[in-house]
Amino acid sequence: MKPVDEVDELLTRAGARWRADQDAPPEPDLEYVTSGGRKRRRWVPALAAASVAVIAAGVVAVLPDPEPPVAQPANGTTATPQTFAQGNDKLLVKPGDKVRVSGQIIAAPGKTPVFCAPLAVPAIGYPPGKEPAPSCPDQFAVKLNGLDFDRIPGSKTTKGVRSGYASVTGIWRDGTIDVQQQGEEIRPNPEGLPKLPCAAPAGGWQSKPSNISSTPVKAFLKAHADQAYGPITYYPHGTTRSAPVVIMVGVAHGDLAAFRTAFEKIYSGNLCVTPVLMSNADSDRVGNMLNSLLAKDHLGVFASSGADGMTGGPAPVQLLVYTEQVKAALAPVGLDLLDIQPQVRPVS
Repeated sequence: MKPVDEVDELLTRAGARWRADQDAPPEPDLEYVTSGGRKRRRWVPALAAASVAVIAAGVVAVLPDPEPPVAQPANGTTATPQTFAQGNDKLLVKPGDKVRVSGQIIAAPGKTPVFCAPLAVPAIGYPPGKEPAPSCPDQFAVKLNGLDFDRIPGSKTTKGVRSGYASVTGIWRDGTIDVQQQGEEIRPNPEGLPKLPCAAPAGGWQSKPSNISSTPVKAFLKAHADQAYGPITYYPHGTTRSAPVVIMVGVAHGDLAAFRTAFEKIYSGNLCVTPVLMSNADSDRVGNMLNSLLAKDHLGVFASSGADGMTGGPAPVQLLVYTEQVKAALAPVGLDLLDIQPQVRPVS
């Protein structure tokens, strides 16, 4: 038997105790990593949350009465400012339309069950049996006439209020649905992160440093805030230590080739320059207009932001139902710049 060195054994035990006492490493902030530091600005009227904007490279600018931005697809096709607006029109709902909702259903004693929009809620750990009864603000609730709550699978009762998750189809009646069908909740398929919109250069993307955080690059992007979007960080081959990092900068206005030529004079590293719908200034303007408008009239909107975080595409607007009234209220922002995401959706 090999003799034991008591000093080595004491040191080994002390080292094990030290490692056990250390805090676990923090979880990576994937949103921050994949967006190059640019996090979405969100406004949630249901919680009276303040709007916060974190803009990559310190770009904060507003365009005075800018021309409507037009997406310029890389495949050479053309897009008009009406493209996204027309896409949203198929989501319009009027009385008598057949619609569907899917999500949380709440039934308080003596009241008509309601569908509730997926509002952000504080993450509070309540002791078992101390959870508050589920509730829904009126502006984010849809009454469900004729719903059979006993047919909702996995429902529960909290302080006398029943809740569960289901899909419901019926006829829209201005804030209510006359139920025709009900079934299990329809869960959307999770969307992966968008792919890098640029093809790899000859020889592929290389693992090399980038000076995206340098003062000259930041100054250039700030000076071109009315033209450029980003920068956004992409990892086309994963996030291992040796994997290449590609910086994407979108161009919403002006000549793309001329912008790239000027930018490459001060930038070093993997670069993707691509057409986008909105510049940083456009995104700020749209986000600020939405915040100002929705602060006066909720319109059933429970979350919104500027341009889509990683693509510079239309701004997502999450709301209860898209009606002609809501459309008219959002029109000053630019319907062609909005991605309407309603909970109440028309079905054929």
